[in-house]
Amino acid sequence: MAATAHADPAPTAEEIHRTLAVAFDPDFSRAVYTDIPPEMDALWHYRVQGWREARDPAAWFSVAAYLADNPDVAARDAEPLHHFLTVGRREGRDIAGSPHALRYLEQVGWAPPWTPAGLEPRRRPEAAGAAPAPTAAPAISLDEARAAVSTAFDAAFYLAHNPDVAAAGMDPLEHFLVTGWREGRDPCAAFSVHDYLETYPDVAKSGLNPFAHYLVAGRAEGRQARHDLGFRYDVIARLTPVGERIAQSAAASARLVATPAARLTERLGQLGDLHITFSHDDYIAHSGGLQLCVRREGAAFRERGVAHLHLHPAAPWSAVRTAGEPGPLGVMLNGQPVGVFEAATVRAGLADATRAPARRSFAIHSLLGHDPDETADLLDAAGLREGFFWLHDFASLCVGVHLLRNDVADCGAPAADSPACGVCAYGPHRARHTEAHRRLFERLSLTVISPAEATLAFWRARTDLAARDAVVLPHATLAPRRGGLKAAGEGPFRVVFAGMPAPLKGWPVFRELAQRFAGDPRYEFHHLGGRSDPAAPARFQTVVVTEAEPLAMQAALEALAPDAALVWPLCRETFSFTAYEAAAAGAAVITWPDSGNVAAFAAEAGRGLVLADEAALFAAFESGEILALSRAKRRPRLCDLRYSRMTADVVAEAGA
Repeated sequence: MAATAHADPAPTAEEIHRTLAVAFDPDFSRAVYTDIPPEMDALWHYRVQGWREARDPAAWFSVAAYLADNPDVAARDAEPLHHFLTVGRREGRDIAGSPHALRYLEQVGWAPPWTPAGLEPRRRPEAAGAAPAPTAAPAISLDEARAAVSTAFDAAFYLAHNPDVAAAGMDPLEHFLVTGWREGRDPCAAFSVHDYLETYPDVAKSGLNPFAHYLVAGRAEGRQARHDLGFRYDVIARLTPVGERIAQSAAASARLVATPAARLTERLGQLGDLHITFSHDDYIAHSGGLQLCVRREGAAFRERGVAHLHLHPAAPWSAVRTAGEPGPLGVMLNGQPVGVFEAATVRAGLADATRAPARRSFAIHSLLGHDPDETADLLDAAGLREGFFWLHDFASLCVGVHLLRNDVADCGAPAADSPACGVCAYGPHRARHTEAHRRLFERLSLTVISPAEATLAFWRARTDLAARDAVVLPHATLAPRRGGLKAAGEGPFRVVFAGMPAPLKGWPVFRELAQRFAGDPRYEFHHLGGRSDPAAPARFQTVVVTEAEPLAMQAALEALAPDAALVWPLCRETFSFTAYEAAAAGAAVITWPDSGNVAAFAAEAGRGLVLADEAALFAAFESGEILALSRAKRRPRLCDLRYSRMTADVVAEAGA
């Protein structure tokens, strides 16, 4: 008999989609239901239409059987998988076998490895004369797998690395047992699903949960839980081909529905004084250094009575667009979204709204997602040709905007015919960016603005783009605070990592440093950022810089009073807010030569230490040499950060 349904409030479409995303199997769906259009998201199809046609979301779940067994759910017209995940499993409702599950059952030897707590798993009856197991991997019962995994599974680690599972409110262990391992999600820091299955094809072929196999049999057989090739190998192994990224962006852009042109005409009206900016995204909806720069720039112009119009690709792109590729633009006026429009609509709207003479200027902060000729045409509609181009990254030199060969090693932007480009994922697509920016500089008269001398010197040495002029304007400067001598802290030498735990920013290096010296009484490790990584033995504090709290990181660093901050980006930074924030709080900046402006900044006036590589970093901690950077020995002064107003400062200086 079906259980009585809870009187839970009806979930929103967003809540349903988010929950289904962690259990839905798109590969299964497309393999079974070949009529789903390739450009359509399989999960969206299932949520909106598929389940009503009794299409199953995964091999282990039957829509028709669940609704037949639970008429109360059918009567409520509730999507069955979402109901099971959020309500049914708590009530002990069973999950019926799917008619498409035969192959799955043959592989794993039992019914779906996710049964509600307290219920016995439903075993597949052994068929007479069944063929022997296809591999040498030992058979592991569901009970053995669950018992083994539950003792070593790190729920905090799993939720921290899989925010979609956390947001859906799903039990992390159950999710890992059912779908997580099949999606390559790791159960703890010490085990890699991807590495184990790649290293041991017999386990991969058996269809067994790799973590369960390792705990029950693999460990005793001397099998390795993960390879020791380092984080750079992991980055390369997971690198998405550039062509595939571009195709995905084009497909996403093509699916966008434009806002009626009348909306743009209504919002723009007749614009007077105007400043136009271009970047790769909506600077209000997203956070980061570039976004904060555009926010400050827009606010500075508005303070002068100048309207701020921002144009960005409505769908994200990791490359510039070429002629013919779809790319509707998101339009924002004075920090408020106007809508999504085709470039021709924006061009016509600008021409109509800027007929009256007025002060006008523009700045290109990023060309990602923009077509250079389209951009020049838009500015021409507003009567603009002379403007500014910011060096926030090195997109003008390569589609690999960080100049990282295969996302792991600084390449130095060699000549286009260099053999080094032939072994890099970005090499075949480099010309897309160099030619696009050349076209942009030909169509417009651009003054290049660099946030650092070192950045401008490197850029000039690597390109012959015809800039009208070039100036250096740091995003921020340090102003020593009166009476700001910071007393030395007591206790161990405090090392902090500030920011998101991303490989690009050098997080794996900090993590390994913390792991190596976790038990050393000389050191204490801290992480300030928006998301923790349980694999790092560091004290975590949530700190997020927002428009409302632009000084949140600096304030947190000042309160923590660390001796040093590890700022170890893999790429050459054009400017590092983190380095400035750390120095302002009295911390020494520890970095390496490949960090670009960070290394130049750390070398100035004894602000920190530039070490040759990671081996030198670990050696400095092992020997205790790094303790020379303690506050007690340096006696640092606190500083205030004075932020520039970006292009508004340059325009004001020119008297425009």
